[in-house]
Amino acid sequence: MKRLAITLSLLVSATTAFAQDAAVGRVLYETHCATCHGLDARGQGPMASVLLIQPTDLTQLTTKAGGTFPISGIIAKVDGRDTLLSHGSPMPVFGGFFEGKGVAMRGEEGILIMTSQPIIDLVTFLESIQAQPQ
Repeated sequence: MKRLAITLSLLVSATTAFAQDAAVGRVLYETHCATCHGLDARGQGPMASVLLIQPTDLTQLTTKAGGTFPISGIIAKVDGRDTLLSHGSPMPVFGGFFEGKGVAMRGEEGILIMTSQPIIDLVTFLESIQAQPQ
């Protein structure tokens, strides 16, 4: 009985540890992304005017992807899997800022993608701010 209680306790804490937390994601966004993308995530942050390539409107990711939130593409851009140059490109690599324990998130095709908890939280926040289709 004691062994069962310990097992259940570990399962509950593991589930909690890997939960997707949009509130944590919002803080990460405001710290690392809002300078370029703006607090409203529409691409008009204070740095936007000096960038060669204007920041993406992050509220339109689902619309631009044909109605499916592009989880795997966002993860690849943030963690550096998608090759980017630091200047004159769409976005610098921020993977180092979002390091953490490796966890999996299901991508839009249902395939598990290994990433970190902070990136999962950031992606969850971005999904929560998507504009509704008109």
